[in-house]
Amino acid sequence: MPGSLPFYQKHQRHYDHDYRSSETQALVSKYRASSRSSSGYPAHTCTSGGYPAHTCNSGYAPHICTGHGLTSARTSTSRGLTASSYTGLEQSSQLTKRAKATHLAVDREHHIIGYVVPIFRGSLEFAGGYSGVEDSRLKATSASMWGQDHFTSGLEMERSEVSSRKVTIRESAERISLSKTIYENEEHSKRMNKDSLMHAPEFVIKPRSHTVWENQSVRLHCTLSGWPNPHVVWYKNNVTIDPIAHPGKYKIESSYSVHSLEIDRCDFDDTAQYHVSAMNAKGEQSAYASVVVKRFKGEMDTSAPSPRRSYPRVGQVSEYGITFKTHIVDTFGVSFGREGETMSLGCTVIIHPNLERYQPGVEWYRDDVLLAPSKWHQMHWSGDRATLTLTHLNKEDEGLYTLRVTTKSGYETYSAYVFVRDADAEVEGAPGAPLDVRCLDANKDYVIVSWKQPAVDGGNSILGYFVDRCEVGTNHWIQCNDTPVKFARLPVTGLVEGRSYAFRVRAVNKSGMSHPSRTSEPVAAVDAADRTRMRGTSAPVTGQIIVTEEEPAEGVVPGKPLELEVTEATKNYVVLSWKPPGERGHEGIMYYVEKCVSGTDSWQRVNTEIPVKSPRFALFDLAEGKSYSFRVRCCNSAGVGEPSPPTEATTVGDKLDVPAAPERVVATRNTDTSVVVSWEKSRHAKDLVGYYIETSVVGSDTWGPCNNKPVPGSRFVCHGLVTGETYVFKVRAVNAAGISVSSQESEPVLVKAAIASPAPPFGISVLECVRDSMVLGWKQPAFVGGSDITGYFVDYREVIDGLEGQWHEANIQSVSDRAYRVCDLKENKKYQFQVRAANMAGVGIPSLPSNTFLCEEWTIAVPGPPHDLQVTEVRSSSLVLLWKPPVYQGRDAVNGFYVDIKEAGASEEAWRGINKKATDSKFIKIENLQEGEKYVFRVRAQNNAGVGNASEVTEPTLAETKAGTKEIMVDVDDDGVISLNFECSAMSAESKFVWSKNYEEISDTERIAVETKGSKAKASFLAPGEEDIGIYSCSVTHTDGASASYDLTAEELKKLLETSHDHKFPIIPLKSELAVELQEKGRVRFWLQAEKISANGKVDYVFNDNSLSAGEKYKMNFDKNTGVIEMIMESLTPKDEGTFTFQLQDGKATNQSSLVLIGDVFKALQKESEFQMKEWVRKQGPHFVEYLGFEVTPECCVILKCKVGNIKKDTVALWQKDGQEIKSDQQLSFTEGVLKLEIAQISKKDAGVYNIVLKDDRGKDTSTLNLTDQGFRDMMNEVFSVIANSSTALKITSTDEGIRLYTFVSYYNDLLQVTWHYKDSAISFSDRIKSGVVGEQLWLQIKEPTEKDTGKYAIEFNDGKGGLRRTVELSGQAFDDAVAEFKRLKAAAIAERNRARVKGGLPDVVTIQEGKDLNLTCNISGDPVPEVTWLKNEREIVSDDHLLLKFESGKFASFIITKVNSDDSGKYSILVKNKFGTESGEFTLQVTQGPVDLGVTSYLTDQDGNVMVGPNTTPPKKRTPATAGTKQKPSASPVPKTPPPGKQVDGRENVEQVKETGRTVTEDTAETPPAPTATGTTPETPQHPDAELCDEAASPSGSPEETTAQ
Repeated sequence: MPGSLPFYQKHQRHYDHDYRSSETQALVSKYRASSRSSSGYPAHTCTSGGYPAHTCNSGYAPHICTGHGLTSARTSTSRGLTASSYTGLEQSSQLTKRAKATHLAVDREHHIIGYVVPIFRGSLEFAGGYSGVEDSRLKATSASMWGQDHFTSGLEMERSEVSSRKVTIRESAERISLSKTIYENEEHSKRMNKDSLMHAPEFVIKPRSHTVWENQSVRLHCTLSGWPNPHVVWYKNNVTIDPIAHPGKYKIESSYSVHSLEIDRCDFDDTAQYHVSAMNAKGEQSAYASVVVKRFKGEMDTSAPSPRRSYPRVGQVSEYGITFKTHIVDTFGVSFGREGETMSLGCTVIIHPNLERYQPGVEWYRDDVLLAPSKWHQMHWSGDRATLTLTHLNKEDEGLYTLRVTTKSGYETYSAYVFVRDADAEVEGAPGAPLDVRCLDANKDYVIVSWKQPAVDGGNSILGYFVDRCEVGTNHWIQCNDTPVKFARLPVTGLVEGRSYAFRVRAVNKSGMSHPSRTSEPVAAVDAADRTRMRGTSAPVTGQIIVTEEEPAEGVVPGKPLELEVTEATKNYVVLSWKPPGERGHEGIMYYVEKCVSGTDSWQRVNTEIPVKSPRFALFDLAEGKSYSFRVRCCNSAGVGEPSPPTEATTVGDKLDVPAAPERVVATRNTDTSVVVSWEKSRHAKDLVGYYIETSVVGSDTWGPCNNKPVPGSRFVCHGLVTGETYVFKVRAVNAAGISVSSQESEPVLVKAAIASPAPPFGISVLECVRDSMVLGWKQPAFVGGSDITGYFVDYREVIDGLEGQWHEANIQSVSDRAYRVCDLKENKKYQFQVRAANMAGVGIPSLPSNTFLCEEWTIAVPGPPHDLQVTEVRSSSLVLLWKPPVYQGRDAVNGFYVDIKEAGASEEAWRGINKKATDSKFIKIENLQEGEKYVFRVRAQNNAGVGNASEVTEPTLAETKAGTKEIMVDVDDDGVISLNFECSAMSAESKFVWSKNYEEISDTERIAVETKGSKAKASFLAPGEEDIGIYSCSVTHTDGASASYDLTAEELKKLLETSHDHKFPIIPLKSELAVELQEKGRVRFWLQAEKISANGKVDYVFNDNSLSAGEKYKMNFDKNTGVIEMIMESLTPKDEGTFTFQLQDGKATNQSSLVLIGDVFKALQKESEFQMKEWVRKQGPHFVEYLGFEVTPECCVILKCKVGNIKKDTVALWQKDGQEIKSDQQLSFTEGVLKLEIAQISKKDAGVYNIVLKDDRGKDTSTLNLTDQGFRDMMNEVFSVIANSSTALKITSTDEGIRLYTFVSYYNDLLQVTWHYKDSAISFSDRIKSGVVGEQLWLQIKEPTEKDTGKYAIEFNDGKGGLRRTVELSGQAFDDAVAEFKRLKAAAIAERNRARVKGGLPDVVTIQEGKDLNLTCNISGDPVPEVTWLKNEREIVSDDHLLLKFESGKFASFIITKVNSDDSGKYSILVKNKFGTESGEFTLQVTQGPVDLGVTSYLTDQDGNVMVGPNTTPPKKRTPATAGTKQKPSASPVPKTPPPGKQVDGRENVEQVKETGRTVTEDTAETPPAPTATGTTPETPQHPDAELCDEAASPSGSPEETTAQ
């Protein structure tokens, strides 16, 4: 049925039938019951929400549905519930034609859970929604009872039918009126935006509180509206409920818009405040309910619902019979923040006894208003600490914050103020942001926005304010007013009905625009009546709905509205309000507003198009200054009623005036940083918002705000002031019209703590007890009232059987100590005590009563507890603990104390001792503390009997060095007075410095004088001595523990006394004592330097007690800037031998320094002076700057060089050796001034005396260098050192004889001495171990090495200094590798020596005349004897008569041809071979016809085949041509020397080199054999190598390869 919804909701699927009045639902229920009765329908049972249902016993009784679930069902959204239509209902049941069906509300399982009925009594709906809930509940209850008792007879059945017919007639009449309204609303809703009704969550039905028995279950449920669908979270005492963390305990359900929390088997822990929070993109809302769990005394109610499942009861907490004590510690103080910052406030909550799972009530308040969690405020409870986080500070957050912790035993609170300063303006001089933006009188097309003016105007008056709006769900801000408004309230028009908006405000002055204010809460642009219906209300307690019978009525024209008045009037708008008329019929009414200009009778209707539904209306566009009257008419379907009486004439303009200035501003002292300001409120002020307080330092004329949020009272505490400064204050009043002018300035007030009576002492304990008296001790109050405590008063009372008696004074005169003996007590009686502290302001309140103590004499042997523990000199890592000895000594006197420490909050087992050995002092310095940790301390006394009980524990002390903490400084002034100085920056007017020695106040004024000036104190020693050794401390009263100490030890006192003496008898300090030095020309300079001397300083020069004065002999200089004093003498004479003294004086400071020049010291100085004089004369001509010396280059060349100066072009340099001039190729370099002579390959012949002479017309100079004997040895040692440093690392190689160790040097000198070492011992050379030098190689040869030769070898170069040693380790793998290589080389050498060889005798070419005999013999060697084979033209030949081949003695091979003919020409070769190798020799035979005059080349060889006379070599004697068969004796020639075998160059072995002549070397040949010998002999006679050869003659061609035989 579309008419069942308001016109602007029927198209929105997230709205349902929740807006109908309860009276209408009751009527429909009655109508349905009567319909069922008439049709004979039986009654049915409706069960909802898990509660037992009640069955209607009579089939004719009106239906009664009982259960809490009905309320939830009635408020569910249309998505969660489906309502059957009229037609659907008619199909499912046979109804009479007179009876009209209602809508049934069913869930998804189609179970009936409630009713949804059309609107019949619109007037009630428009007026108040659920205003008749309570009456409906009473009527429903009565009807239920009446129905059960009387609807059983037939008569009653008939009455029911009659009633049903009457209802039908009435329904028909009202349907006509309703159809008209529906039509009008449908037409208007066509123009509406479907998304305009998105809004923040709202509770249609809030959860209600419950009181249940223990072990029963309880369900909290609520119904929500909102779009988008809100997210729901349940809380217990502000802590989120997590069903997963408590399985089986909690069950949270959400079915469409119905949300519930079920708590299973409630126990006492479940007694708490619960709240449900709903949040979506448009906003957040919360609702609260309490659950109280009671113990059932007696039988358990069997009708109570049984639990769903068993729940393990572990550690359940019972509050009954327990008294909780709550303490709030670690509190937050007065805090200051700035807009945009984040601030956290936290306190630690200690609840005793500490029960597991016990949850106290934790609430936060601001200015006595309970805070709920939101995006601005976040609460957290961790089990022992409550924290409130202000996520984004704004000035709205300024105020007094209170933490309230509630238990069954009561509650504890703590409060502190939070100040929020303006953020820095974007433009300099711009005002602060407005604050507290609120939306008032929201209607369908306008909202009145109000705000509060800022305290800071930027130095220029605020011109006005701009209001911005933003539609919820967007970020687009639109400015609402074109010109700034000064009034702090503005109606904003042009809103779209049904949409939600947020607002903000900006202030503007001539400098610029402020930051925007905090955004207001979202508000929907709907009529107030619709908003009331949307909010809904709680369901009846019984959950019952009953329908009462009512006669139908015709449409009634409504009467006149009542109590019409102008509630607000400004120059921009006027707001009217009224009450609905008493005569209005049964349908809803609307209103028309009319206006009339005063003095006329012309009434003009303001809202001509659409009448308004709410009884409030704002009129705009009125002419400022004119007077108007207003009246209102009511209307409904029956017509328009009579107008209300008109209002009085109202002139358009601001009716609210700016308030007057407050008066009588008084400022009084409060604390060190705060002042209390009070004033008289502004007179005749209307709608006052509050007051702003300003302050200024006297004389500065700069004013600043004390508060940024108006305070409503007439008293305010201004915090954040500077101690010791003097301030004045002004107050301004604020309302919507503006801010008043400032009040008169207050009287100046000095910021310091006000004097008040002290707080009560605490920690009362018994120090000693005898038969009739007790000694009490207590702790000083935490707050002394700003003045020194003058004394204490003790009261006592007797306690008999737990009943306290009257208090009695123990002392009439106050006692200054914190210990007192109370006398005249009764033995074995119990007493309680209380103590009061007094100062100049009076006597404070008494302390809490002490524990009950029994008065009986102590007989224990150990001492009593020490008392009056004090902590002083607190630093980040150390502090000093003081105490007083116990009053009760025990059996023996106290002989020591033990100090214990533990972290605050730690268990008793955490106590640990500070000192292992008892201390006899009554103080101790405790070190090695951890910074930021809190500690507590106690002290125990001991005597010979043992250790007594511990003292009372100190209060927790934080180990930190407070800002501004200073230490005692020691100073010695100019008069030598030693003083201790201490400065305190945190002093108050009442603060005093207290000096102590060894922590006992100093009373001896004869030794120490104390002086105080402002914040500085000085303790001066009058006659310092050993009696003053000790620890000096200074503390400052009325501060936060400002104190320090200084340990004056004997060593420190000695240093101070020396410094004091120096200050009393000052000495001019000297940087250097009197000294002497020689200057140019041999002048003598006496000088010293003072560290500091003034311009008034003077010097006396004394020699042998005689004063000296400036003159030709003495020249004095005194530079007072540098403190250098000097006296210069041209030369020294024997008369100048003695003592020189410089005497200094500067004021009263003096000093002197002397220098004694006598004996050898004076003679040496005089001689040096004369030498310097001569040197100066020498240097006037050419001279040597550096005398002749030598240096050795890396190439081992010796260079003699010297450096000369003052030379010119004609200066001559002559080199000489042993008096003989040396012609040097070295050119003089006058630019460099260095002369050099290079000696390459130095040897003994270069030893001698070298001179160089410089001379020109100005004079000459000579330099000599003796390079003989020791001088030569020193030079050679330098050469040897260069050679040694150039040596390479010692290496290992192998030869065919053994192992060779070697190193290379860059240059070798025959004078170099080297020593070979084996295992650090010099080697004795033998035939097996030899050393030598080859070129630049130094080697050591080991023949036939064995294992005995392994070890470390070294070569040592002797350079006359430390020498240089190169080492190598010949062992291990290195030795094995070297031996293996040696054996290989040895085998190869043997093979080379024994292989077959052709050593000589064969020429390359033999030319012979045909018919001659040819005889060639060559030497053959090899072991074993080689085999010999002859070849001709590569074919083997054998011996015959013509060609005779012989091999004799294994050494000589002969080749003989008899009668040579032309057939014998060809190429011949000999091939020798044995097991070690093969070698061949070849020659070419040429046979000629007839004699030819050819040159003959002879080859002579010795027995080894070595060539003795080569080709073209002149023989030693003339030889005749040889003929065939003639024997010639060869002549001897010297054998060229060959390098020794095995010589190595760069690690490679040299092969023996010999001249190759006419031989072929095979691959087996290791070395080149000597050239063969060719001789012409007769075939009969074999030739020995020593035999005479034929005459040698050079061939015409000079070719050494040809031999001619004739």
